Amino acid sequence: MTIRTILVDDEKLAIQGLQLRLEPFEDIEIIATCANGREAIRAIKTEKPDLVFLDIQMPGFDGFSVVKGVMEIEPPLFVFVTAFEEHAIRAFEANAVNYLMKPVDEDRLADTIERVRQRLAEKKSAEDAEKLREVLAEVAPDAAEAAAEEEDTGSRYEKLINVKDRGQIFRVDVATIEHIEAAGDYMIISTGDNSLVLRETMKDLERRLDPKTFQRVHRSTIVNLDLVRQVKPHTNGECFLVLDSGSEVKVSRSYRDVVARFVH
Repeated sequence: MTIRTILVDDEKLAIQGLQLRLEPFEDIEIIATCANGREAIRAIKTEKPDLVFLDIQMPGFDGFSVVKGVMEIEPPLFVFVTAFEEHAIRAFEANAVNYLMKPVDEDRLADTIERVRQRLAEKKSAEDAEKLREVLAEVAPDAAEAAAEEEDTGSRYEKLINVKDRGQIFRVDVATIEHIEAAGDYMIISTGDNSLVLRETMKDLERRLDPKTFQRVHRSTIVNLDLVRQVKPHTNGECFLVLDSGSEVKVSRSYRDVVARFVH
Protein backbone atom coordinates (compact mmCIF):
# COMPACT_ATOMS: atom_id res chain seq x y z
CA MET A 1 0.00 0.00 0.00
CA THR A 2 1.36 3.42 -0.99
CA ILE A 3 1.00 6.18 1.60
CA ARG A 4 0.42 9.44 -0.29
CA THR A 5 2.17 12.14 1.73
CA ILE A 6 2.41 15.94 1.83
CA LEU A 7 5.19 17.83 3.65
CA VAL A 8 4.45 21.28 5.07
CA ASP A 9 7.18 23.59 6.43
CA ASP A 10 8.15 27.21 5.79
CA GLU A 11 11.86 26.25 5.98
CA LYS A 12 13.13 24.79 2.70
CA LEU A 13 16.03 22.99 4.41
CA ALA A 14 13.61 21.32 6.83
CA ILE A 15 11.55 20.01 3.90
CA GLN A 16 14.69 18.68 2.19
CA GLY A 17 15.93 17.04 5.39
CA LEU A 18 12.60 15.30 5.97
CA GLN A 19 12.50 14.11 2.35
CA LEU A 20 15.92 12.49 2.79
CA ARG A 21 14.87 10.78 6.03
CA LEU A 22 11.70 9.44 4.39
CA GLU A 23 13.52 7.94 1.37
CA PRO A 24 14.17 4.53 3.06
CA PHE A 25 10.41 4.00 3.51
CA GLU A 26 9.36 2.54 0.17
CA ASP A 27 5.63 2.91 0.86
CA ILE A 28 5.89 6.69 1.45
CA GLU A 29 5.14 8.66 -1.72
CA ILE A 30 5.64 12.43 -1.38
CA ILE A 31 3.04 13.97 -3.67
CA ALA A 32 3.49 17.65 -2.68
CA THR A 33 5.45 20.05 -0.49
CA CYS A 34 4.01 23.30 0.90
CA ALA A 35 5.74 26.36 2.36
CA ASN A 36 2.81 27.74 4.36
CA GLY A 37 -0.57 26.93 5.84
CA ARG A 38 -2.70 28.34 3.00
CA GLU A 39 -0.83 26.23 0.43
CA ALA A 40 -1.23 23.22 2.69
CA ILE A 41 -5.02 23.58 2.98
CA ARG A 42 -5.38 23.89 -0.79
CA ALA A 43 -3.09 20.90 -1.43
CA ILE A 44 -4.83 18.69 1.13
CA LYS A 45 -8.28 19.46 -0.28
CA THR A 46 -7.08 18.88 -3.85
CA GLU A 47 -4.77 15.87 -3.44
CA LYS A 48 -6.55 14.16 -0.52
CA PRO A 49 -3.34 12.62 0.90
CA ASP A 50 -3.18 9.79 3.44
CA LEU A 51 -0.58 11.57 5.58
CA VAL A 52 0.68 15.11 6.22
CA PHE A 53 3.90 16.03 8.04
CA LEU A 54 3.06 19.47 9.36
CA ASP A 55 5.21 22.19 10.92
CA ILE A 56 3.36 24.02 13.70
CA GLN A 57 4.87 27.50 13.79
CA MET A 58 4.56 29.13 10.34
CA PRO A 59 3.73 32.67 9.18
CA GLY A 60 0.00 33.25 8.72
CA PHE A 61 -1.84 29.96 9.21
CA ASP A 62 -0.04 27.79 11.77
CA GLY A 63 -0.24 24.00 11.82
CA PHE A 64 -3.32 23.86 14.03
CA SER A 65 -5.11 26.28 11.70
CA VAL A 66 -4.36 23.90 8.83
CA VAL A 67 -5.99 21.03 10.72
CA LYS A 68 -9.08 23.14 11.41
CA GLY A 69 -9.15 24.29 7.79
CA VAL A 70 -9.63 20.78 6.38
CA MET A 71 -12.20 19.48 8.82
CA GLU A 72 -15.04 19.72 6.30
CA ILE A 73 -13.43 16.91 4.28
CA GLU A 74 -12.24 13.54 5.53
CA PRO A 75 -8.91 14.67 7.01
CA PRO A 76 -5.60 12.84 6.51
CA LEU A 77 -3.41 11.61 9.31
CA PHE A 78 -1.19 14.36 10.75
CA VAL A 79 2.33 14.18 12.17
CA PHE A 80 3.49 17.45 13.71
CA VAL A 81 7.16 18.36 13.24
CA THR A 82 8.43 21.34 15.21
CA ALA A 83 11.24 22.81 17.28
CA PHE A 84 8.92 23.80 20.14
CA GLU A 85 8.07 21.25 22.86
CA GLU A 86 5.33 23.39 24.38
CA HIS A 87 2.96 22.52 21.52
CA ALA A 88 2.92 18.79 22.37
CA ILE A 89 -0.33 18.83 24.36
CA ARG A 90 -2.29 20.63 21.64
CA ALA A 91 -0.81 18.25 19.05
CA PHE A 92 -2.26 15.22 20.84
CA GLU A 93 -5.55 17.06 21.40
CA ALA A 94 -5.65 17.43 17.60
CA ASN A 95 -5.37 13.62 17.44
CA ALA A 96 -1.97 13.70 15.76
CA VAL A 97 -0.30 10.35 15.07
CA ASN A 98 2.87 11.66 16.66
CA TYR A 99 4.85 14.78 17.57
CA LEU A 100 8.43 14.94 16.29
CA MET A 101 11.08 17.40 17.41
CA LYS A 102 13.52 18.96 14.96
CA PRO A 103 15.99 17.66 13.96
CA VAL A 104 13.92 14.53 13.39
CA ASP A 105 15.32 11.43 15.07
CA GLU A 106 15.43 8.46 12.67
CA ASP A 107 14.23 5.91 15.25
CA ARG A 108 11.27 8.08 16.23
CA LEU A 109 10.46 8.62 12.57
CA ALA A 110 10.45 4.86 11.97
CA ASP A 111 8.14 4.38 14.95
CA THR A 112 5.86 7.11 13.58
CA ILE A 113 5.63 5.51 10.13
CA GLU A 114 4.69 2.21 11.75
CA ARG A 115 1.91 3.98 13.69
CA VAL A 116 0.69 5.51 10.43
CA ARG A 117 0.58 2.08 8.77
CA GLN A 118 -1.45 0.71 11.67
CA ARG A 119 -3.89 3.64 11.60
CA LEU A 120 -4.40 3.29 7.85
CA ALA A 121 -4.88 -0.48 8.15
CA GLU A 122 -7.55 0.10 10.80
CA LYS A 123 -9.19 2.67 8.54
CA LYS A 124 -9.22 0.23 5.62
CA SER A 125 -10.76 -2.42 7.86
CA ALA A 126 -13.49 0.06 8.77
CA GLU A 127 -14.12 0.76 5.08
CA ASP A 128 -14.27 -2.99 4.33
CA ALA A 129 -16.73 -3.44 7.19
CA GLU A 130 -18.91 -0.67 5.78
CA LYS A 131 -18.98 -2.37 2.34
CA LEU A 132 -19.95 -5.64 4.03
CA ARG A 133 -22.79 -3.90 5.88
CA GLU A 134 -24.09 -2.51 2.58
CA VAL A 135 -24.15 -5.99 1.04
CA LEU A 136 -25.79 -7.49 4.14
CA ALA A 137 -28.42 -4.77 4.10
CA GLU A 138 -29.49 -5.97 0.64
CA VAL A 139 -29.35 -9.75 1.04
CA ALA A 140 -29.85 -10.24 4.80
CA PRO A 141 -31.24 -7.12 6.49
CA ASP A 142 -31.69 -8.82 9.88
CA ALA A 143 -28.02 -9.87 9.95
CA ALA A 144 -26.92 -6.38 8.90
CA GLU A 145 -28.82 -4.81 11.78
CA ALA A 146 -27.29 -7.24 14.27
CA ALA A 147 -23.77 -6.57 12.92
CA ALA A 148 -24.28 -2.80 13.19
CA GLU A 149 -25.45 -3.09 16.80
CA GLU A 150 -22.44 -5.24 17.69
CA GLU A 151 -20.00 -2.77 16.10
CA ASP A 152 -21.64 0.23 17.76
CA THR A 153 -21.32 -1.44 21.15
CA GLY A 154 -17.62 -2.15 20.73
CA SER A 155 -16.57 1.13 19.15
CA ARG A 156 -18.15 3.51 21.61
CA TYR A 157 -15.50 2.82 24.28
CA GLU A 158 -11.92 4.09 24.43
CA LYS A 159 -8.97 1.98 23.29
CA LEU A 160 -6.34 4.59 24.21
CA ILE A 161 -6.47 7.29 26.89
CA ASN A 162 -4.20 10.34 26.77
CA VAL A 163 -3.01 11.25 30.27
CA LYS A 164 -1.20 14.49 31.06
CA ASP A 165 0.98 13.77 34.09
CA ARG A 166 4.06 15.62 35.37
CA GLY A 167 4.09 17.84 32.30
CA GLN A 168 4.13 14.94 29.84
CA ILE A 169 1.52 13.23 27.67
CA PHE A 170 1.23 9.47 28.12
CA ARG A 171 -0.82 7.38 25.68
CA VAL A 172 -2.18 4.53 27.78
CA ASP A 173 -3.49 1.36 26.15
CA VAL A 174 -6.76 0.73 28.00
CA ALA A 175 -6.18 -3.04 27.93
CA THR A 176 -3.06 -2.59 30.13
CA ILE A 177 -4.90 -0.72 32.90
CA GLU A 178 -5.21 -2.97 35.98
CA HIS A 179 -7.20 -0.72 38.25
CA ILE A 180 -8.22 2.89 38.77
CA GLU A 181 -8.66 4.66 42.10
CA ALA A 182 -10.37 7.96 42.82
CA ALA A 183 -8.52 10.64 44.79
CA GLY A 184 -10.75 13.70 44.98
CA ASP A 185 -11.04 15.23 41.49
CA TYR A 186 -8.23 13.01 40.22
CA MET A 187 -8.01 9.40 39.10
CA ILE A 188 -4.91 7.25 39.71
CA ILE A 189 -4.51 4.88 36.74
CA SER A 190 -2.34 1.82 37.48
CA THR A 191 -0.96 -0.37 34.70
CA GLY A 192 0.97 -2.80 36.88
CA ASP A 193 4.37 -1.21 36.29
CA ASN A 194 3.32 2.44 36.30
CA SER A 195 0.85 4.84 37.93
CA LEU A 196 -0.44 8.03 36.31
CA VAL A 197 -2.71 10.79 37.55
CA LEU A 198 -5.66 11.90 35.41
CA ARG A 199 -7.85 14.89 36.23
CA GLU A 200 -11.30 13.43 35.64
CA THR A 201 -14.24 12.20 37.69
CA MET A 202 -14.98 8.53 38.28
CA LYS A 203 -18.38 8.90 36.61
CA ASP A 204 -16.93 10.43 33.42
CA LEU A 205 -14.17 7.83 33.18
CA GLU A 206 -16.64 4.97 33.61
CA ARG A 207 -18.54 6.21 30.55
CA ARG A 208 -15.36 5.92 28.45
CA LEU A 209 -14.58 2.31 29.47
CA ASP A 210 -16.27 -0.90 28.35
CA PRO A 211 -18.36 -2.15 31.31
CA LYS A 212 -17.85 -5.75 30.16
CA THR A 213 -14.21 -5.36 31.18
CA PHE A 214 -14.06 -2.48 33.67
CA GLN A 215 -16.26 -2.79 36.74
CA ARG A 216 -16.61 -0.72 39.91
CA VAL A 217 -15.71 -2.94 42.86
CA HIS A 218 -15.64 -0.22 45.48
CA ARG A 219 -17.03 3.28 45.75
CA SER A 220 -13.66 4.64 44.63
CA THR A 221 -12.16 1.74 42.62
CA ILE A 222 -12.57 0.35 39.09
CA VAL A 223 -10.90 -2.94 38.11
CA ASN A 224 -10.02 -4.51 34.76
CA LEU A 225 -11.66 -7.93 35.13
CA ASP A 226 -9.51 -9.38 32.34
CA LEU A 227 -6.44 -8.92 34.56
CA VAL A 228 -7.85 -10.60 37.68
CA ARG A 229 -6.05 -13.87 38.44
CA GLN A 230 -7.39 -14.74 41.90
CA VAL A 231 -10.27 -13.97 44.25
CA LYS A 232 -9.50 -14.12 47.98
CA PRO A 233 -12.42 -14.18 50.45
CA HIS A 234 -12.31 -11.72 53.32
CA THR A 235 -14.42 -11.01 56.39
CA ASN A 236 -17.94 -9.54 56.40
CA GLY A 237 -18.72 -10.68 52.88
CA GLU A 238 -15.89 -8.69 51.35
CA CYS A 239 -13.09 -10.13 49.19
CA PHE A 240 -9.82 -9.18 47.51
CA LEU A 241 -9.00 -9.41 43.83
CA VAL A 242 -5.39 -10.33 43.05
CA LEU A 243 -4.30 -8.75 39.76
CA ASP A 244 -1.64 -9.83 37.25
CA SER A 245 0.97 -7.56 38.85
CA GLY A 246 0.30 -9.07 42.30
CA SER A 247 -1.59 -5.99 43.50
CA GLU A 248 -4.65 -6.64 45.65
CA VAL A 249 -7.88 -4.64 45.45
CA LYS A 250 -10.66 -4.88 48.01
CA VAL A 251 -14.19 -5.57 46.80
CA SER A 252 -16.83 -4.13 49.10
CA ARG A 253 -19.99 -6.12 49.87
CA SER A 254 -22.22 -3.85 47.81
CA TYR A 255 -20.22 -4.59 44.63
CA ARG A 256 -19.40 -8.28 45.16
CA ASP A 257 -22.41 -9.53 43.21
CA VAL A 258 -21.42 -7.39 40.22
CA VAL A 259 -17.91 -8.86 40.12
CA ALA A 260 -19.22 -12.41 40.58
CA ARG A 261 -21.00 -12.23 37.21
CA PHE A 262 -17.65 -11.84 35.41
CA VAL A 263 -15.04 -13.59 37.60
CA HIS A 264 -15.39 -17.35 38.03
